[in-house]
Amino acid sequence: MKFIQRPSLRDFNSFGIDAAAHAMVVLETEEDLLNMPAYDPARDFILGGGSNVVFATGVPGTVYRNAIRGKKIVDSNDEHAWVETGAGENWHELVCWSLAQGLAGLENLSLIPGLAGAAPIQNIGAYGVELASILESLTAWDLLRSEWTEFNVKDCKLEYRDSYFKSEAPDRFLITSIRLRLDRKFMPRLEYTGLREELSGIDLSRVTPTEVSDAVIRIRQRRLHDPAVTGNAGSFFKNPVLSRETGLKLLARFPELPAWPVGDQNLKVSAAWMIEKCGLKGHREGGAAVSERHALVIVNAGDASGTDIYRLSREIQTTVESTFGILLEPEPRIVNFQI
Repeated sequence: MKFIQRPSLRDFNSFGIDAAAHAMVVLETEEDLLNMPAYDPARDFILGGGSNVVFATGVPGTVYRNAIRGKKIVDSNDEHAWVETGAGENWHELVCWSLAQGLAGLENLSLIPGLAGAAPIQNIGAYGVELASILESLTAWDLLRSEWTEFNVKDCKLEYRDSYFKSEAPDRFLITSIRLRLDRKFMPRLEYTGLREELSGIDLSRVTPTEVSDAVIRIRQRRLHDPAVTGNAGSFFKNPVLSRETGLKLLARFPELPAWPVGDQNLKVSAAWMIEKCGLKGHREGGAAVSERHALVIVNAGDASGTDIYRLSREIQTTVESTFGILLEPEPRIVNFQI
């Protein structure tokens, strides 16, 4: 366990926002949780990789940074291998490690920023795959009761960019490790638009997990900004999921709006298309801007403050709602201790 007094959080969030905290505690082992100071959600904050957070204010209390590392295969048979990883492991490094072990399942989730412990909170997903399809279970520290708790995948209530930890019990559990069920026999998931095209020069009957991973990386690098170069949190808003009736009415008004079926009763529509249709691509608020590369991404275009990013996100929400009647929901967590 490490203690840091009055740290800047600039290097601990992917927007590069220069927020401050009273103190930081770096949790490096599960044993550190037994000795950590009492957590107060009214003043303190749990931080992973900082890839899905906007510091609209600083943190008046202590930032608890999850840095619990370690990964290993804990069980295996002819079809699957079960991998357990510490919550502080870099997600993309975990993907690369799993591929090096000859395991499949994470290749479509390549190059997603952040740490493994945040993956079930957000139910990360990309290119037709969500964490829900590979998560077996996780271990978390109950900050309220000061005890360990095990969650199976059903307990986590994983939905589109949502989970029990995000919607029902925010600030109560600190995830320390996750267990994934990966495949020894590769069944590629290539349904997502653009992925097959990216692999057009490869015999898809013989495509490998590494080749799919490489294709996903190339697409992401073309479409999205590297947070190490341009501060951002990836997709800032969820694609709205509407009832089929509501979705069809919207498509009658805007027939070019991209939409995808979600089960038999719902339609998912493109937030990026709506933002661009509103003429907001490139729009700025202080040092924050809507990316010229992808309308779903807000970037730090010049020493943006958390307030700049928050105000721009609210302007996008207001404009899209007035045009389409839909309130976009942010993916990142907005940290505002003044509310």
